[in-house]
Amino acid sequence: MHSGLRSCHTSLRLLLPLVAGIVCGDSFPHALPWLCLAAVLLAGVVVLGVCFRLRLRWAYGAVLFLWLGFLGHQLAARQWAETDYAFPHAEAVYHVRICEAPVEKERSILCQARVQGVYSVHDSLQADGRRPLFLLYFPKDSLSRSLRRGHHLLVSARLAPPRNNGNPDEFDYVRYLRRQGGCGTAYVPAGRWRVVGVDSLRSLRQSAVDYRDRVVALYRRLGFRDDRLAVLAALTVGDQDDLSEDIVETYSVAGASHVLSLSGLHIGFLYALLWAMLRPVWRRWRWAKAPLLLVVVAGLWAFAFFTGLASPVIRSVTMVSFVAFASLQSEKLLTMNSLVLTAFFMLLARPLWLFDVSFQLSFLSLAAILLFQPPLYALWQPEGRAVRYLWGLATVSVAAQVGTAPLVMLYFSRFSTHFLLSNLWVIPLSSLILYAAVVLLLLTPFPAWQMGFARVVGGLVDVQNAGLEWIGGLPFASLDHLWVDGWDILWFYVFLALACRCLKRPTPGRVYAPLLSLLLLVSWHSLSAWASRPGRSLVFYNVRRAPAVHCLDDARRSWLVGVDTLPDVRRLSRAADGYWERLRLSEPVPVSEGYADGCLSVRGGILTYAGCRVCLLADSRWEGMASPVPLRVDYLYVCRGYRGTLADVTRLFDVGRVVFDASFVGYYQRRMAEECVRLGIPYHTLAVDGCLRVPL
Repeated sequence: MHSGLRSCHTSLRLLLPLVAGIVCGDSFPHALPWLCLAAVLLAGVVVLGVCFRLRLRWAYGAVLFLWLGFLGHQLAARQWAETDYAFPHAEAVYHVRICEAPVEKERSILCQARVQGVYSVHDSLQADGRRPLFLLYFPKDSLSRSLRRGHHLLVSARLAPPRNNGNPDEFDYVRYLRRQGGCGTAYVPAGRWRVVGVDSLRSLRQSAVDYRDRVVALYRRLGFRDDRLAVLAALTVGDQDDLSEDIVETYSVAGASHVLSLSGLHIGFLYALLWAMLRPVWRRWRWAKAPLLLVVVAGLWAFAFFTGLASPVIRSVTMVSFVAFASLQSEKLLTMNSLVLTAFFMLLARPLWLFDVSFQLSFLSLAAILLFQPPLYALWQPEGRAVRYLWGLATVSVAAQVGTAPLVMLYFSRFSTHFLLSNLWVIPLSSLILYAAVVLLLLTPFPAWQMGFARVVGGLVDVQNAGLEWIGGLPFASLDHLWVDGWDILWFYVFLALACRCLKRPTPGRVYAPLLSLLLLVSWHSLSAWASRPGRSLVFYNVRRAPAVHCLDDARRSWLVGVDTLPDVRRLSRAADGYWERLRLSEPVPVSEGYADGCLSVRGGILTYAGCRVCLLADSRWEGMASPVPLRVDYLYVCRGYRGTLADVTRLFDVGRVVFDASFVGYYQRRMAEECVRLGIPYHTLAVDGCLRVPL
């Protein structure tokens, strides 16, 4: 570990300022013109040369840090600039090409498409050389189901920038889409599009996806079905389309979700196998190492091709390729220095990969293994090859979990307590399945042998699934609904870094630093939990087709009040789960008309809670009625299904504020909004203004 830390010291000095610059460029994207950028970078190189010539060590380090930080900022800002688009104010006709296989959603068909050009008012096609990427949503029907990758379409639609729903602690969809290169979205109604052509030439990625589909079709012909097919396809070629919610939950609870995402683990299996097979050759003939490593890298890229050249696989193969070439200077399979340099060059090529979850988990798990597995393994020297193998696998699992557990809790709000048992089970089995699948494909010229060997592969998949299902059923298999924030993660990794420094050369002074960082971590987390106490309040969420009012009290209890029936808690939780976890709420209680207890009541369409009245309006029950003394209601919650006017309501109620549900859009919503303006009643449109929180 000590030599690994010393060897990566210089490369970390390159990586850290680049990462800092990328983070700043992602938060404040402002790309300079190319001429200014080149001038600043050239001036920095000149200053670096002068500092090096004059042996000004500290000045050289400071200038290099600033130069790399500026470079990272501009690289990230330029990648953001690629997603800038001058959105028209009206609907137009676009020529688009579908660049990925369409995805069937709950109520629509989603297509990733690149705009080839737009028709002007003179019906002439103006080509767009940038080919911006948009997400197009088509209504689900027989025509949209016939769309395929490579189709060229004419669509009449209004392209719009992506928008978040404005719910608290919700996933930042806008930032995610733009980091992936997407410019915006559009809904294409039925009858407003037609196919005008199909690509005659297949791109490399399209050909790769076709070969991946052929592999999955071969699995089906060999008799693989249901969860057996889904797990085998995900594990070997990265096709997750057939994974059921049950099997995904089983792997997640057991702490083995990484097996279903084809990434660094699987590429590492193949790399280790090829390394072990070819290492005896180049140890005998040293000159053969370089060409044989080229063979290894070519084999890994061939595997990536058969997985459809998915982005996580490309990143993993790129990383392992760098590691393979770095091993020309060392007999070690992987060193910390080669890992850091690999991250540096990959971020130079695609800076916004830094924010990809699989990228972060892959590098942090490998770094943790390199730093912590050797001292953990040295704690015990077992006798017997089998026991040593299990001990080595256990220490690798613990080290990887130490490095990735905070990120897993940040992104997935879950910690699998039986991760060690799961990894001891799934890593050997998944490697066997992967190797067996390679043999299965090689047996294609021999159908009888292939059919017989398919039963062996299927048996291995069944054994793996059954074992993980048993582990997931153990008591306290996972801790769910955990909440950590970015500062928790930062302090944790500061603690790990200081702990590594202390282990490198333990002195009394160095012991205090990690203890202090640990104290700061605990203090910050406790302060954050205290500051996130839920006060008594009402919340109206921007969630379509799930009208509800969320009533919270200061004892972490809450009620979801449906408008006419029990609320769709599952749909609401997908949007508000992060908010509920941050507040440490107990499971919300769904209620509807006729409910009453000591805290709230719902009678006759009126919600009363903590002295606040909310009128739930989703039908015309009060049409034609009037009252000599209108009842005071603080909020009028207008939902889909109401076809009356605001005047029909104000004869009965003295309305303080109108809230339009996310599904209440179109003509009736616009008419009522105009009435609010005329009558001087403030209103809030959830679909436009986002979630509304009302402290009580």
